[in-house]
Amino acid sequence: MLRGRSAKGHWFGTVIDAPDPQALGLFYHEVLGWKIHKNEPNEFILAVPGGSETYLAFQPQRSAPWERPVWPAAEGRQQMMMHLDIEVGDLDAAVEHAVELGAALAEFQPQADVRVLIDPAGHPFCLYA
Repeated sequence: MLRGRSAKGHWFGTVIDAPDPQALGLFYHEVLGWKIHKNEPNEFILAVPGGSETYLAFQPQRSAPWERPVWPAAEGRQQMMMHLDIEVGDLDAAVEHAVELGAALAEFQPQADVRVLIDPAGHPFCLYA
């Protein structure tokens, strides 16, 4: 509840800034296998499967020039703003697939049962089984 009121809309989602929303949206479409809801130059939306009205969207950063985030955080550099945690059935196979699609395995891995990867725009995301 928002100050005693429910949210008005039926849609709930996460929006990720990207230098190329279509390219990053297509990357996550391949990683997640989610349906493309909208594919336009400045807006790309993936719909969560199962009839939910939850989405993952990608748009250009409008407030300042794009600066690729770094992981782990480094003083004076753009830190990650958020990250996605994605549960998978086979961790090794999912990591291999994500790397084939353009992700990079992060050098710093803080947990033995989680793999931190970097998407093509520099956002860290985690895969776990």
